[in-house]
Amino acid sequence: MFGRIDHVGVAVEDLDQAVVLYTERFGMTEQHRETVEEFGVEAVLLEVGEGHVELLEPLSEESAIGRFLARNGPGVHHVAYQTDDIDATLERVRTAGVEAIDEQPRTGIRGSRVAFLHPRSTGGVLTEIVEPAAH
Repeated sequence: MFGRIDHVGVAVEDLDQAVVLYTERFGMTEQHRETVEEFGVEAVLLEVGEGHVELLEPLSEESAIGRFLARNGPGVHHVAYQTDDIDATLERVRTAGVEAIDEQPRTGIRGSRVAFLHPRSTGGVLTEIVEPAAH
């Protein structure tokens, strides 16, 4: 169903400060930075092996990441798994009884197609399915 872990999403209060931590102290390389208006975040992808850490700073307190930070503080927000066919994967997870937050994929960072699965169906972990954009 899933090809590999695509990224781990981390909610942060100060994106630039978090980038310094991950690049200077952990030795990761900043690969991409983008404002994703649909999700209300500024995001940075950092390379680690074949996957990424995605740092997420909210654009407002009302965004999902803003609400997450208010409730939980900074930390791991979600785990994302890569797939080659998000439509087929969404159908498979629904057939397996997993509750999808997104009935249809949305556009994510770098033009990817993404959909989230509800934590109450995934053992308490917000789960994202990612189909990378064709390059």
